[in-house]
Amino acid sequence: MDDKPRLLDQMRDRIRLKHYSIRTERVYCEWVKRFIRFHHYRHPQEMGAPEVEAFLTDLAVRRDVSASTQNQALAALLFLYKEVLALNLPWLSDIVRAKKPQRLPVVLSIDEVRRVLD
Repeated sequence: MDDKPRLLDQMRDRIRLKHYSIRTERVYCEWVKRFIRFHHYRHPQEMGAPEVEAFLTDLAVRRDVSASTQNQALAALLFLYKEVLALNLPWLSDIVRAKKPQRLPVVLSIDEVRRVLD
């Protein structure tokens, strides 16, 4: 075994160096674990943008996560690649993005307005 710290230990060290919150540390490390499990325990160093795209697309399509959850996973993986592995991923344009729910405005009908005013 070499003297290099394990990947998640490197991740934690880098997060702490940047003074991120402990909650962010936990969540980012959890996303990295899920990413590695999704790709059958391959090391992220061996993977790149296609694998990140596949993982994030799976979150949106098969797991039906919210847009904010998918964005959190993306942020964790970008942090891993940029800050820990010192690799730049090309822009991830083929990701199926989770849909933000459409919010319909709550508007009263004409009859409801009349009843309120009466």
